[in-house]
Amino acid sequence: MAFRFIHTADWQIGKPFGNVVGDPGVELRLQRIRTARRIAELANERNVDAVLVAGDAFDSNEVSDRTIVRTIEALEPFAGAWVFLPGNHDAAIAHSVWTRMKEMDLPQNIIIADQPLPIDRWNGAAIVLPAPLRRRRESIDQTEWFDAAVTPDGCRRIGLAHGSVAGRLPGVAEAGNEIPGERAERAGLDYLALGDWHGALKIAPRTWYSGSPESDRHKANDSGFVHLVEIATPRAPEQVEKLAIGHYCWVHREVELVDGTCTAALDALDALTDEHRRCVVSLDLTGSISLAERHRFERALKSWEARLHHLDVDDSGLIDEPTKDDLDAIDTVGFVRLAVERLREQAADPNHPEANRARVALRMMYLDHVGLGT
Repeated sequence: MAFRFIHTADWQIGKPFGNVVGDPGVELRLQRIRTARRIAELANERNVDAVLVAGDAFDSNEVSDRTIVRTIEALEPFAGAWVFLPGNHDAAIAHSVWTRMKEMDLPQNIIIADQPLPIDRWNGAAIVLPAPLRRRRESIDQTEWFDAAVTPDGCRRIGLAHGSVAGRLPGVAEAGNEIPGERAERAGLDYLALGDWHGALKIAPRTWYSGSPESDRHKANDSGFVHLVEIATPRAPEQVEKLAIGHYCWVHREVELVDGTCTAALDALDALTDEHRRCVVSLDLTGSISLAERHRFERALKSWEARLHHLDVDDSGLIDEPTKDDLDAIDTVGFVRLAVERLREQAADPNHPEANRARVALRMMYLDHVGLGT
């Protein structure tokens, strides 16, 4: 009979989201527990044998007892085995989130894998070999013991670890708590369930990152999933199904304004396909814009800020380039116009020490003279 389980990791419950203030940040934190409950419901619906959490279930060992209790409550829909591995954020130090959990009269189906010892809760159908982290950074490979671990004949060997597969993660991924890419082959594993990289990724033979079930950054790394894994017989090829479970979508857009208008930026926002209220959007703007269009854009942003879950706009690379109509709206003759022309010259010179102040001054004068200031 096949052994089926959900592989997940990097819930980071309790993550503060300090850059998202107010109610939007609170909702991001609460959603992490709601997503844990959805995983439990999914495990029950798909009738799996276990849920393996490959580290960083919690964002830190300092999360409140209330957060721990709410997390435990979220697991209730699935009565099968939950196996939690301490990761680098919630390492199994002397006083940790795990020691506090153990004092809470945990349900028997919640297993804290804080020791490098085989776990058998499935009558020999499978053995889980955990590699818990007992400090944020381990200098020695914690999965090495898998190779010599003795397990009954005919059982599936499943490794559970948290770290970076040496030299194989994309880009500039942090190379902490290194794990050899050939560990699954060396140890005769049927599946090595990993955490730490926040995207879904097969990194080596029988070796997978499930990624974080809730995205937490503007990065196209295939997050927002859990893996439903089926191993028909020992050493049979693993069958992995990616199940979308994330609630919030994190979207990053880079837009260059080349015609002096804000149309391209508004088009980028209009093109968002997910439900707007679930979108956490980062918009980086470069190029140039007229004062009238700058004002139109800022008015439109107020509407978008109300529709989206969160919107962060970086316009530090956007230059105000007043048109003749902009300047005429401030004044056409006299002393004011002379001052405006001087500010325009300063604003247009990127090397002028007062260029930024000149741009802001022109913008404020425009709003004041056209009667649109607050």
